[in-house]
Amino acid sequence: MEQLTKTKADIFKALGHPTRLWIVEQLADGEKCVCEFVEALDVDFSTVSKHLSILRTRGIVGMEKRGKQIFYHLAMPCLLHSLNCIDCLQDHQIQK
Repeated sequence: MEQLTKTKADIFKALGHPTRLWIVEQLADGEKCVCEFVEALDVDFSTVSKHLSILRTRGIVGMEKRGKQIFYHLAMPCLLHSLNCIDCLQDHQIQK
């Protein structure tokens, strides 16, 4: 039981950075090349790679190398349900 709780906490820690959370939300629409994140975020390739590495280590995203490009996909799509739940909660709180 302790290991399962630690694993869940590690996943939440990985999602705890705004950039990583944004990346996960972008992958909801399908796979993306690292270059797309670099361009959208206007940051160094190494910065994006570090964020993606953290997400990959936790099993949140997966990757596929095609030639010189690396494409990422959401390996834990069930997270989108949680994110939608948070969106609904926030919408409800705004309406109050």
